Amino acid sequence: MLWLRVFYLPFMAILLFSICGPHAASAGLKEKLMLMAIQLPPGFTIDLYSGDVPGARSMAVSPSGVLFVGSRQVGRVYAVVDRDGDQRADQVYTIAEGLNAPNGVALWEGDLYVAEIGRILRFRQIETNLEKPAPPEVVYDQYPEDPRHGARFIRWGPDGKLYVPVGAPCNVCLNDNPIFASITRIDRDGSGFEIFAHGVRNTVGFDWHPETGDLWFTDNGRDWLGEDIPPDELNRADSKGLDFGFPYCHGGTIADPQFGGFKPCRQFTSPAATLGPHVAALGMRFYKGTMFPEEYQGQIFIAEHGSWNREEKIGYRLMLVRLQGDRVVSYEPFARGWLLRGSEWGRPVDVELLPDGSLLVSDDQNGAVYRIAYNQPD
Repeated sequence: MLWLRVFYLPFMAILLFSICGPHAASAGLKEKLMLMAIQLPPGFTIDLYSGDVPGARSMAVSPSGVLFVGSRQVGRVYAVVDRDGDQRADQVYTIAEGLNAPNGVALWEGDLYVAEIGRILRFRQIETNLEKPAPPEVVYDQYPEDPRHGARFIRWGPDGKLYVPVGAPCNVCLNDNPIFASITRIDRDGSGFEIFAHGVRNTVGFDWHPETGDLWFTDNGRDWLGEDIPPDELNRADSKGLDFGFPYCHGGTIADPQFGGFKPCRQFTSPAATLGPHVAALGMRFYKGTMFPEEYQGQIFIAEHGSWNREEKIGYRLMLVRLQGDRVVSYEPFARGWLLRGSEWGRPVDVELLPDGSLLVSDDQNGAVYRIAYNQPD
């Protein structure tokens, strides 16, 4: 019943949170808290897909439905498998461990590509070797080793190239090496390196428009400019060589106090939309499935990891960006409740689609992956 979900369940979640705190020792109680706290539009449900993926970050799904998940601090890459088709994982394999922040994962013709801070690895025909993968091959090892903004998200573009961002090695700075604050791309064998976009402080999520093929990506704004500025950004690149302003300009209109005098904001490509300030917008996907209603087709879901340096916390939610053509017309909450009474109990990182059209959400704080599905509301 809708009234139960909208009013009673969030109230009970807050009660449990008050009693047990954000780090409840009981796994069963924690799972109940998850399911009760999250508020969704009518007809949508959220369930735990797997609670055994420590540090779960970026995700990639194979055509057969095997979910691959990267991490950061824990240094592992996982394969999450639902063998009986009940929409809940039965087994989690550790594909690799001891890696250097293996955040990004991407699949190409059965091979799994993994992005460490300084290099790209490839695990050949990974689904046939889940229990004992062969040692990975090094595809490319010339990326900077700087850990600041070094957790790389990777995805294959429609041009068959692997897109790899390189964040700024600082909060805000100028660097002589043009690879920093950029999005790069390479061929499958590691050749053909080039910089695709400049002035991108730190993107940890991007996708291509299903009709136009344009690249859309999130970008985290700089810190320590104020509680409410600058905003995070959602950007669109319809061609190679665009510059999105960092470190000179933030949010399309805010000149940096230190570097803004060197180049004006009008010189750069403006954001397609400004997002919340310090929400840490990370993973994003265009919805291309068939499960959700028609109004969600071709729209953007963004995982907001949540603010860490703001007095009043913000983010910790899944946002929906609605488009009309290439124009953003709204930016609104879709799933929220990981932030309760000013304290977070979960931090969304990435979003990905299962073959049935349901939406997966990773949470590195809980080592969990959730599944959001749609059923016709009562």
